[in-house]
Parts: sequence; C-alpha cells; structure tokens
Amino acid sequence: MSKTISYAYILIGFQLFLTAMAIHLSLLVAPPDLQQGETYRILYVHVPAVWMSILIYLVTAINSSLFLLTKHPLFLRSSGTGTEICAFSTFFTLVTGAFWGRPMWGTFWDWDARLTSVLILFLIYLGALRFQKILLNWLPFQSFSVNWWSTLHQPGSIRRSGTSIHVSMLIPILSNFANSPFFTIFFFVLETRLLILSFLESSLTEEIEARECMHK
Repeated sequence: MSKTISYAYILIGFQLFLTAMAIHLSLLVAPPDLQQGETYRILYVHVPAVWMSILIYLVTAINSSLFLLTKHPLFLRSSGTGTEICAFSTFFTLVTGAFWGRPMWGTFWDWDARLTSVLILFLIYLGALRFQKILLNWLPFQSFSVNWWSTLHQPGSIRRSGTSIHVSMLIPILSNFANSPFFTIFFFVLETRLLILSFLESSLTEEIEARECMHK
C-alpha cells in the first residue's frame, strides 16, 4: 500500500471522527435554547456554512489574482472550483436559514437586508459560473448588512470583542466548522487533481533545468 493511500485512509478516518463528534455535540450534548427550543439546532449547520462561504470566497479571490499574475490554468480552475463551492454553500445557507426562519419569524422568506444580500451573492456566484467572470466585491455588504441596517435578522453573535453564545452551544458550531474544510479540500483536489500534478511536474522540470544550467 502506497503512502498516498495510507494518508488518504487516515484523513478519511479523521473526517468520519469529526463528523460523528459534530453530530453528537449538536444533537445530544448542546442543551435546548431557552426561547427557540430544539429548532435552533439547524444553526449548527447554518452558521458553519456561512463561515465557509466567506472563507472560500477569500481563497477564490486569491486564486483569481494569482491567475491574473501568472496566467496558469491551475489558478483559473481553482477559482472556478471555489466559485462552485461558494455557490453551494450560499444556497445551503439560504435553505437552512429559511427552515429556521419559518418557526422563528413565521415565514420562510422576508426581503430583509441580510437575506436579500445573501440571495444577490448567490446570483453573483451563478453569474460567475455562467460567464467565467471574476466575482464582484459584494461580500462586505452581505457580511455587515445586519450591522449597517436595522434588519429582521439578528446581529452577529460572534465578534472580535467576544461572543454572546454560551460555550455549550459554541463548541458544536466550531466543531461543525472544523469539519467543513475536509469536504471542501476533497472536492477541490478531485476537481483540480490533473492540473495540480501538471503544476508540480512543471515546477520540478524548471528546477532540474535550472540546476543543469548551473553545472554547465
């Protein structure tokens, strides 16, 4: 068995462990919310999906910048893959938010600043996938909309100054967020594996040629 396959099994095992732990903490360990009851547990997947969409957005922006500088197809494909993941994460955010909002707000949808900005961001992702354009800088509007305007959506509960979430509820959110990058990395590598190998081979060839020139 090759080392690569061994590492893959280790990562898969660790992924399954994190998934089981996140489910256990979210459903069995975290107590019911005083006002929302058991309904709030959907936030344990909703909030990490929001965080991942923001994180992948930043990675996609970096890949787009690297492509503009190097014109290497790996960075173009990486930015495209990142956009696909962002679109899925944003769609998942909208769906889980709707199912949480129905019992809390009495409706699946409201033209609230946060909800509307997330919907616009999702449409931007779809447009970027369709036309292969670099993403517009819409993320700050979506991220800070609850702070800039009076909205139906509550303000962020986790800030630089601290958090209003009790630790027994914060740990499941963080465990689900820690679990998310493994799915993202797996999909990313699956989509770009050939270009990654090509990129590594070209870098190795350039290094060998450089060393040969030095010895001449």
